[in-house]
Amino acid sequence: MARDGAIYVCQSCGAVHGKWSGQCGACGQWNSIVEESRAAPPGAMKPSTSAAARGRGVQFEGLQSETPEPPRIITGVTEFDRVCGGGVVPGSAILLSGDPGVGKSTLLLDVAGRAALSGRRVAYISGEEAVEQIRARARRMGLEKAPVELASATALRDILGTLKREKFDIVIVDSIQTLWSDAHEAGPGSVTQVRACAGEMVRLAKSQGVAVVLVGHVTKDGQVAGPRVVEHMVDAVLSFEGERGYPFRILRAGKNRFGATDEIGVFEMGDAGLREVANPSALFLGEGKDRAPGAAVFAGIEGSRPVLVEMQALVSKSAYGTPRRAVVGWDTGRLAMVLAVLEARCGFGFGDQDVYLNVAGGLRINEPAADLAAAAALISSATDTPLPQGCVVFGEISLSGEVRAVGRAEARLREAQKLGFDQALTPPLTVKDKGVKVTAVNRLTEAVERISQNRY
Repeated sequence: MARDGAIYVCQSCGAVHGKWSGQCGACGQWNSIVEESRAAPPGAMKPSTSAAARGRGVQFEGLQSETPEPPRIITGVTEFDRVCGGGVVPGSAILLSGDPGVGKSTLLLDVAGRAALSGRRVAYISGEEAVEQIRARARRMGLEKAPVELASATALRDILGTLKREKFDIVIVDSIQTLWSDAHEAGPGSVTQVRACAGEMVRLAKSQGVAVVLVGHVTKDGQVAGPRVVEHMVDAVLSFEGERGYPFRILRAGKNRFGATDEIGVFEMGDAGLREVANPSALFLGEGKDRAPGAAVFAGIEGSRPVLVEMQALVSKSAYGTPRRAVVGWDTGRLAMVLAVLEARCGFGFGDQDVYLNVAGGLRINEPAADLAAAAALISSATDTPLPQGCVVFGEISLSGEVRAVGRAEARLREAQKLGFDQALTPPLTVKDKGVKVTAVNRLTEAVERISQNRY
């Protein structure tokens, strides 16, 4: 029997249950349901039947009115500003998530330091580290002279009282899971506390016109910990990603009300902190002079910037009855489709062979324009024929074996030419000024013939 005034909330998805159980029926997680007290949320309306409680009328406006572009705060970290849409918007709330140790605090301290050096008033509130630890990191990063105002606090009431008295341009809270509100009996990090504290911080951002950046923990699956309603409260959700063993870090926008959601920022982690990578194409490409069989350079688009990345494939005889399909940095289902088209339309047999596909540098590719590059790498590995050193590949493959055109072909070719590439294997293009020698193929069988016979 549930106690009076108690509810049971899943700490993984935020689902509310009337009684405790070992498994959450909403998300399927085990041992994630915790008892919490039933309390009305701040500002909740009580039911009333009086005429005065019916509310005032709402004034509507048309779509014809002109709304100026929101102003931006340029922090000085170019890659961070790019992902935010050209700078941080005053009055916006940003949620930054990432795996433990990926460098979230380092990134935000760099943002705070550079913004403070440019004349902005920045507050950095940490609930996980002492002020001395933040100062030590700032010394390693060379930001010890930045006029950032530091505080180590977790009480939401004290933080809100201070921020309402003082006027800041940017407020960074690291992290939202460490804050607690005395209006709720649940412990810090619980669904109730995270929802309440995030709501109060977002309300502060809108009322005071201050840009608030919240750091959020992630679960084992890589999702933002806590209720999904927090992601709906904020204006932007940024994820800071990094593969183990690689020094590269990628800042990606999953939601952005003031900019594009497919922009990325590239950083490199070093002894002195994060370094911005202005030309990620040169970073993700191999440095060898001769291209090995099974390697193809894909000319992709990440947000508004073209990026060249090397796709590596290995096809080998399977030693067991069931062949393996291993993919790193690309969609597994997309690889299965490309393999099926190569088998059905081009005569390749992968039924008794292991297939491995890797995107070099730890970058993850999501666009279908990488189909032809993946197929070229597989063909090159299967026939043991390397592609030319100065050749880039891009194009989408249909189930009929047709190679379809993709968007922004001119920007892809321009980036390839800038890095010294002089050939391209693509679908038929309508671009006038190509800049490189383009070999157009209409069907995948044509690409197989040109790669296997080394005709470009």
